Amino acid sequence: MTAPPRERPFPVNKSLTPNQRRRVVENDEYAAFLRRVIRAYSRRVAAGDIEAIADMAAVADEVAIAMHHAIYGLRSIGYSWADVALRLGITRQAAQQRWGSPGREPGPDA
Repeated sequence: MTAPPRERPFPVNKSLTPNQRRRVVENDEYAAFLRRVIRAYSRRVAAGDIEAIADMAAVADEVAIAMHHAIYGLRSIGYSWADVALRLGITRQAAQQRWGSPGREPGPDA
C-alpha cells in the first residue's frame, strides 16, 4: 500500500538538482509600465511645467545609475560583456567602455 500523496517523500534529490535562476516574468510588463510613466511625465513637463525639467533630469540620472547597478549585477553572476551588449544592440567594447570600471563596484549613491 502506498502512502497518501502528502506523506510521500519528495522524489527529487535536491543535492543532485541544480538550482536554476528563473526569469521573472513580470519584468517585461514592469518595464512597459515605467516607459508609460516616463512618457506621461514628459508630456506634463512639455505642457508648460518648466520647473519640473530639473526633476526630469534627476530621473534620467537615476536611470543611468540603475543601469550601472543592473549591469554590474549581471556581470557579477557570470554574464559576459558580449551577453550584455547583445541585449542592448551595441558592441561588447561599447558596453565595456560605458559601464565597465575595473575593480570598482557602484556604490549605493553612485
